[in-house]
Amino acid sequence: MTARAWVLAAVAAVAAGLALPGAPRAEGARAAVDHCLGCHAEIGSPEAKGFRADVHFAAGLTCADCHGGDPAQEDQDQAMSPARGYRGRPRPEAIPALCGLCHGSSPNRFQARFRLDDVASAFNSGAHGAALKADPKGPQCVSCHGVHGIAPVKDPRSPVYPSQVTKTCAHCHSDPAYMKTFNPGLPVDQYAKYLTSVHGQRNARGDARVATCVSCHSNHAVLRVRDPRSPVYPTRVPGTCARCHSDVRYMADYHIPTNQYDDYRRSVHGIALLRNSDLNAPACNTCHGNHGAAPPGVGSVENVCGLCHQANAELFDKSAHKEAFDRRRLPGCVVCHGNHRVAPPTDALVGLGPGSTCASCHRGAGDPAAAKILRTRALLDSLSLGREAVEKQLSRAEQLGMDVSEARYSLKQVNQAQVESRVQVHALEMGPLQASAAPGIQVISKARLAAVEAIREYYFRRQGLGVATLIITVLALLLYLKIRQIERRQRKDEAR
Repeated sequence: MTARAWVLAAVAAVAAGLALPGAPRAEGARAAVDHCLGCHAEIGSPEAKGFRADVHFAAGLTCADCHGGDPAQEDQDQAMSPARGYRGRPRPEAIPALCGLCHGSSPNRFQARFRLDDVASAFNSGAHGAALKADPKGPQCVSCHGVHGIAPVKDPRSPVYPSQVTKTCAHCHSDPAYMKTFNPGLPVDQYAKYLTSVHGQRNARGDARVATCVSCHSNHAVLRVRDPRSPVYPTRVPGTCARCHSDVRYMADYHIPTNQYDDYRRSVHGIALLRNSDLNAPACNTCHGNHGAAPPGVGSVENVCGLCHQANAELFDKSAHKEAFDRRRLPGCVVCHGNHRVAPPTDALVGLGPGSTCASCHRGAGDPAAAKILRTRALLDSLSLGREAVEKQLSRAEQLGMDVSEARYSLKQVNQAQVESRVQVHALEMGPLQASAAPGIQVISKARLAAVEAIREYYFRRQGLGVATLIITVLALLLYLKIRQIERRQRKDEAR
């Protein structure tokens, strides 16, 4: 019987509650005599020694449940006869189906007793299952759990125990030659990075509660990063991290806040990623790293933000703030913008009034930087408030029926001027700031002039129309009077 035929027959037998040779037996239904195990134990087989400590042995399974054959037969040829279902070492690609007889979707007596999940289907739906289908050298059940001597997941001896699972994953994922067969573009330094992370360092010290590979990637249904269903797909990364980092009880021993996810959801970054599905927006791993996750230190925050906000970072490095922040060991960008709840950058951040960021350090009119701060705010307001005032004037002109579409379109250039000016704020130099704002101010001035002229033209036309109407009315009246005069003369002439 072929392996494929055996699997199909065994599935049908398990579903019907039968006991075919090689099919898993119910707990307590171990063969009275297991010559397979006895013989291999006598010859000092390490497999036999290991299987006696196996979770499956404790559940009542025998060698024949996986290898087939008849363990009750003392004769080796009879016990290992293909006619009795013997197949020897299962082919790698057939192992998930074999394990799936118990750990699958088909009903069996082990499911209720041991609360077995359908991990076979989960495996087949993931990247590892696809790799095995493509190449028999791909990963399958025994790649992670071992062969003989399989221990429960919660047993420290298990290769998938939290303190061991990263090494188990690294066995394949740190092997360039092996990984090249399946995905040449996938990095092979994830484990090395993990060892440098806070998670990896705590895990190495025996902390079984910190995140490991399976915490983020799942265990059996491991999906590719670009799969939207994956826990590490960009839009799902924050929720994946929050499973631990938003759990107050789980994080209590680590003495770190648990409001990061709530803050992030309300931030400009979170809104862009989670609400607008902008995959370019940063998630947790963008700033903290993924495999080498660590909280950015004082010296690294600016560099982390600068990966995306390069122009801002370069200007800040040349500013007076850089030296002052370094002297006081302040963490750069987050001092003004926050870390997880990063608010949209508005002009309100600049100033000395309530709610402004500058006022948190620069207090009172006597501060040497106060004049520069107020001038900076005035220049920013000239763009934002100036544009707002012009848009009202243009709207009024449009309501009067005047065409000001060209002037309204030109205001789009103000957006660029505002962006460049807000970036220049990081340099704290009035010259470059004025140069950035000047084109926008010029556009606003021209648009204001166009709006005023359009409104003036409207009233000029109305006045002209009124005068013309008056003249026409007077002429019509004079014409009427002249006609009446002519009619009277005609009547007099007829009367004579």
